Amino acid sequence: MQQSFGSIVNLLESYRGRDKVVRTLCYGSQLVGGVLSQKTVGSSEVGKSLLLFSAQLSHCRTILRLFDDLSMVAYSRSYGLGNREEDSIVRCISVLTNVADQLYYPCEHIAWAADAELIKVKSDKWWTLSTLLWTSSLLLGALRSIRVILLLKRKLRKSRRTRQENGSDGLAIQTECHQQIKMEILGIISCLADLSNAIHWMPPGILWAGRFPNWLVGLMGTVSSFVGLYRMGSTDIEHEASS
Repeated sequence: MQQSFGSIVNLLESYRGRDKVVRTLCYGSQLVGGVLSQKTVGSSEVGKSLLLFSAQLSHCRTILRLFDDLSMVAYSRSYGLGNREEDSIVRCISVLTNVADQLYYPCEHIAWAADAELIKVKSDKWWTLSTLLWTSSLLLGALRSIRVILLLKRKLRKSRRTRQENGSDGLAIQTECHQQIKMEILGIISCLADLSNAIHWMPPGILWAGRFPNWLVGLMGTVSSFVGLYRMGSTDIEHEASS
């Protein structure tokens, strides 16, 4: 019990962990609130309160992202043109993803500032542009994961052939590949769940833009958030095991 409490405290003490928790609460509240708002009068009031709570958490995350530009710049600079990547396709996709993510932040900042009446511009086009950049990042993220899975499967086949021919023990490599494939599949699920919401927030007339009820937006976001929490927890466990 105390260990679980300590893990939660450690999660909330880091910016990344806190954002994951707030995101999960935000979409979870929207999911439950969207369902309850369609029920009886008493449940409907609770549902509306949860939807308002979700909107406030979403606004909180938008404001906190005002300070993410420099960390994104630092990450993009450290990655560069991806010279450490062995596969050129993964390298190109990753660089394009970094560009989309880097441009996303200032567009969202301008949209937020316009809504807050800090600057005199219309926010609609900036929200649309930031959503388009987010959509591009999600599509590229899913494509990158698919490519990585194909490369890992190729590596697995090579490992099995080597094991059969030389009798060497490639069990560790196979276990590692299977674990990486699992993480990439979860990444694809997360990207597609977020992508469905990103299209919903597009201007009317684009696929299912504006057609999702609140509970469905909450469901897709909750799925993506839980996947993110799981992947972050798995990464932390691997770092602890290797240290």
